[in-house]
Amino acid sequence: MDKLIIHGGKRLSGEVAVSGAKNAALPLLFATLLSPGPHRLANLPRLRDITTAERLLAGLGAEVDSSNGTLKIATEQINSMEAPYELVRTMRASVLVLGPLLARYGKARVSLPGGCAIGARPINLHLKGLEAMGAEIHLENGYVEASAARLEGARIHFDVPTVGGTENLMMAATLARGTTILENAAREPEIIDLAKALQGMGASIEGAGTDTIMIEGVDDLSPMDYQVMPDRIEAGTFLVAAAMTGGRVGVKGACAEHMEALLSKLEEAGATVAASPETLWVEGPQEIQSVNIKTQPHPGFPTDMQAQFMAMMTLGNGTSMITEAVFENRFMHVSELQRMGADISIEGHTAAVKGVSALHGAPVMATDLRASACLVLAGLAADKTTEISRIYHLDRGYENLEEKFRSLGADIERVPEQK
Repeated sequence: MDKLIIHGGKRLSGEVAVSGAKNAALPLLFATLLSPGPHRLANLPRLRDITTAERLLAGLGAEVDSSNGTLKIATEQINSMEAPYELVRTMRASVLVLGPLLARYGKARVSLPGGCAIGARPINLHLKGLEAMGAEIHLENGYVEASAARLEGARIHFDVPTVGGTENLMMAATLARGTTILENAAREPEIIDLAKALQGMGASIEGAGTDTIMIEGVDDLSPMDYQVMPDRIEAGTFLVAAAMTGGRVGVKGACAEHMEALLSKLEEAGATVAASPETLWVEGPQEIQSVNIKTQPHPGFPTDMQAQFMAMMTLGNGTSMITEAVFENRFMHVSELQRMGADISIEGHTAAVKGVSALHGAPVMATDLRASACLVLAGLAADKTTEISRIYHLDRGYENLEEKFRSLGADIERVPEQK
């Protein structure tokens, strides 16, 4: 097991290229189950979650070739309908095989999901929607067992916006008989990316990116040939790091339209934001202004950037109120920031972050993916040395993060942990 060693206090400067988006790539990988034939996916990030998804597809019978920078997936010989616990427990996005398998083959057996321990993220909205489309659902021994001769179009209203639920039902509806309407659907850019890929396969989808999506089912789809969108969360992580260290960083491939809530808060905190056609620049302020944030579904402030933004607010000139309204257990990084000298108190779903003059390097432990990134940013801005253990969480969502930060002037290295 590895850990990161960071000697902080360096001002970040330069340009860095953002990788393909993990949260867009995973549903695209599972969408290949909707059609036989050779699928191609470009700009796929090399991450632990992507490797897990590839193993899951291979276990279902797909042929997966990741050579030459483009992933090729042949799905003509799918011979298993089961996503086993051993894989699903490490990555909750594995549940996204449910809709495609059910739509194309009429049955699926998928383990209840695992993933980051950031709070309960039930899949009841996925199952309720599939039942509305005519699927028979049974829960047995920790597995979802689903069957349907052919799914039927339905009007489905989500009680709350759900990204995974929207993706699962949108994929299932592409091969259903008739029209499916998803109301109160998630509006994230990754939803739009999936819709574009499905449209390229021959699906009829309208309204992706709004809260109402209409899918007219077709009899069959063609193979996918698609390039994954840039990762807006990775881009945001670099931009916050630039602001937090008083640096100036350009992120190539970042899309300002996907990050409006974050960029607005960066400007409110005193950072300077500038966009060119291919690069988004942020320059840190002389003094970080404390600002309040509340996480919300897109287009609100993203929950996946809450931890990183909190790291910056630990150095603000006042008190920032940070409210987590998406997940109920996403403040696990607070105790680790406190070890570095942060002044944070929690009451319910809100953290009061009182700015301090400096953070101090310390041994800390990552608890989930975005908490890992939060601790990296804190270490980059802190004095002395920070050691971050359990960084396997980081590898689930960031490609070559330490190398990219080194290219910006950071003193950061990955070393094996001593047993």
